[in-house]
Amino acid sequence: MATQGRNDPGLSTQELEHAFHDMLLIRRFEEKAGQLYGMGLIGGFCHLYIGQEAVVVGVQLALKQGDKIITSYRDHGQMLAAGMDPKGVMAELTGRATGYSHGKGGSMHMFSREKNFYGGHGIVGAQVALGIGLAFANKYRGTDEVSVAYFGEGASNQGQVYESFNIAALHKLPCIFVIENNRYGMGTSVERASASKELWRNGEPWGIPGKQIDGMDVSAVNAATKEAVAHCRAGNGPYLLEMSTYRYRGHSMSDPAKYRARTEVDEIRQKRDPIDHVRNALLAAGVEEENLKKIEAGVKAVVAEATEFAETSPEPDPSELYTDVLVEA
Repeated sequence: MATQGRNDPGLSTQELEHAFHDMLLIRRFEEKAGQLYGMGLIGGFCHLYIGQEAVVVGVQLALKQGDKIITSYRDHGQMLAAGMDPKGVMAELTGRATGYSHGKGGSMHMFSREKNFYGGHGIVGAQVALGIGLAFANKYRGTDEVSVAYFGEGASNQGQVYESFNIAALHKLPCIFVIENNRYGMGTSVERASASKELWRNGEPWGIPGKQIDGMDVSAVNAATKEAVAHCRAGNGPYLLEMSTYRYRGHSMSDPAKYRARTEVDEIRQKRDPIDHVRNALLAAGVEEENLKKIEAGVKAVVAEATEFAETSPEPDPSELYTDVLVEA
């Protein structure tokens, strides 16, 4: 199918306000995480979601309680969109005992069974196979819940991804595969790395329907996800969505991103920024600028509270080094 973009039916004003809040929360949270990393308060790897906010927020607005999500190591946005507490996320990023993984997982390894978030995963493409496992559990239990497995274009040609397509199609598993195509798998352009240029068609050999979406437009993302969700809930098997998006920062905080021109990033920011798009839509719908400023102030306060909570929380006790390593059968 052709790219679904900005002419598609949009979200209601109330839904757009919700999207604006959640997207702005992700943006401001990630900006603060970048600052803390630069200050040495976040160690290890840190992959920011800045620029891609419309994807996860648009998807999440189409899901219901009980639907499950799983993703790669670029996972902070998914956590926040799923409703995980920003304080717990920031505490985990800074390695504190009050974090979601008690300070032992860091940026790449957080989970929340309560919010049906089954983790960021450090092995490229591995989460896709786990995602169809979640979908199998949904089907086995007789629910109409779906599983959403996020992965990047850099992982799209991994062997386990195609194996997962096969199993999901064979057993008609209710799994939505979401490719977040931000153009650069680490530092290599997708144009140089993938013989397949239409990633939304990668499931065709297994009969998996697909669609390419403007991933910078939250309304387009939401509309396409609703179609995919309805397809899965009806028992028709998996669905593939390719979200054309863009990350403003490097692959990780240690990546200077010298493989692309600064003018390329600036042009995307100026012409296609997903948050600006929602802001303009709200203003056009008659929402007062003052209301948007209140949302911005609220988000700023939440991020400040999360930062203070993280910085004042204790580090894990040394005895925690030996916990959560082995579960006795």
